Amino acid sequence: MSKFSRMLRQALTVARRDFTATVFTPTFLLFLFAPVLMIGFGAVGGIGAQSIVGDDSQMKMVVIAPPSQAPTLLETDRQLRKLFPRKSELAPPPLTIEAPHGDPAAQARAYFDSDKFDAAAVLYGPLDKPEILYARRGWSEAQFLTQLAEQSLRAQKLGNAEPLATVTQTAVKRGQASPTGRGQAASIGAFSIFFLTLFLSGQAVGTMAEERSNKVIEILAAAVPLESVFFGKLIGTFGAAVLFLLFWATILINATRLLPPEIASGFPSLIAALGAPVYALLFIAYFTMSYMLLGAMFLSIGALTSTQRELQMLSLPITIFQMIMFGLALAAATRPGNWVEIAAQVFPFSSPMAMIGLAGSSPAIWPHLLALAWQTLWVAIIITVGARVFRRGVLKSGSPKRKTKIEATA
Repeated sequence: MSKFSRMLRQALTVARRDFTATVFTPTFLLFLFAPVLMIGFGAVGGIGAQSIVGDDSQMKMVVIAPPSQAPTLLETDRQLRKLFPRKSELAPPPLTIEAPHGDPAAQARAYFDSDKFDAAAVLYGPLDKPEILYARRGWSEAQFLTQLAEQSLRAQKLGNAEPLATVTQTAVKRGQASPTGRGQAASIGAFSIFFLTLFLSGQAVGTMAEERSNKVIEILAAAVPLESVFFGKLIGTFGAAVLFLLFWATILINATRLLPPEIASGFPSLIAALGAPVYALLFIAYFTMSYMLLGAMFLSIGALTSTQRELQMLSLPITIFQMIMFGLALAAATRPGNWVEIAAQVFPFSSPMAMIGLAGSSPAIWPHLLALAWQTLWVAIIITVGARVFRRGVLKSGSPKRKTKIEATA
C-alpha cells in the first residue's frame, strides 16, 4: 500500500469516527431544525416590527364628490388598480366617495380626525381644479388621487368611462438567458454559497478545540499523521453538512409541489448562462470547495485555541473576513472584465463565490476546471500548514529529520 493510500485510508477512518460522533447525537437534531428556529424568530420579529410601524388595513382614500360623479370615479379607480399586482403592498387603500355637505374643505380636514378609519388622502373640489389633502404617510395615495381626477375628467368629456381599446396580453417565455436573469443567477449563487458555508462550517471550529481539551488529539496524533487527522475531520464535518442539506432540500422540493400555480409562477425565472444542469453541478462543486477552504481554516485555528473564550474571539474575525470575501465576489459579479473580478477569482477564499457568479453570466467551461484545481491546491496547503503549526506549536514536536546519505550508508 502506497503512502498516499495509507493516509487516505486513515483520513477516512477519522472522518467516519467524527461523522458518527456528530450525527448520532441529540445536538445534531437541534442543529438540523435550526432553520425552523431562525424562521420562527424572524416571524416574531416581523410581527413586532409591523405592530410598531402600524397596521395599514384601516387606511382609506376619500373623494368628496356629487353622487352623479360616483360611477365614473369608481370605474376609473377600478381601471387604475390594474396597474398594481394583486394583493400587493404597493396597491392603494380602498376608495370611499362621500357626498359634499357644508364646507368641503372643513369636511375634508375632519376626516383626518376620524376615529373610524385612517384617512391617507382626501380629494375635494371640481375635477379640473381639485384640492388634495394627505397625511404624513399618504404621499403615494395623493398621487393616485391626482391621476384619478385626471382620468375621471377625461372620461366625463368622452361621455364613457369604459376602456376604448381591446387588448390581448400573451406571456412570452424566453428561450435563452437574459442579462438580468444571468445577473440574478450569479448573485443568488454567490449568496447561497456564502450563507451555507458560513452557517454549516462553524461546527468545524469546536471539533479540534474540544478534542484538544480532553487529550484525544494527542492519541490520534500518535497513531495517525496529523495531515490525515485534519483531512479526516474536515470530511466528517462536511458529511454532516451534506446530510443537513439533503434533509432540507427534500423538504423544500416537496413543499414547492404543493404551492398553487399562481404562486409558483410568480417566482423569477433565473437562467444561468451554462444551463441549469451544469450550473447545478458547479454549484455543488464550488460549495464543496468553499466549505473545505473555510472549514480547513476553522480547523487550523480551532486546533490552536485552548479555551472556548479564545475560540469565540477568533471566530468573529473569520466571519468578518468571509463577509469581506462575499462582498468582493458580489463586486466581481457586477463588474465583469474588471481587475476586481480577476482578483476575486484568483484569491482562494473568494474564488468559489466569484466563480459561481461567472457560471451564471458566462458560458465558458474551462475557467471552472482551472478554478477547481486551484482551490483544491489551497485546501491541501491550508491543511498541511495547519497540521505543521499544530505539531510544532502545540504538540512541541518537529517534523521527522531526513536521513543524509552518510547516515543511510553507515
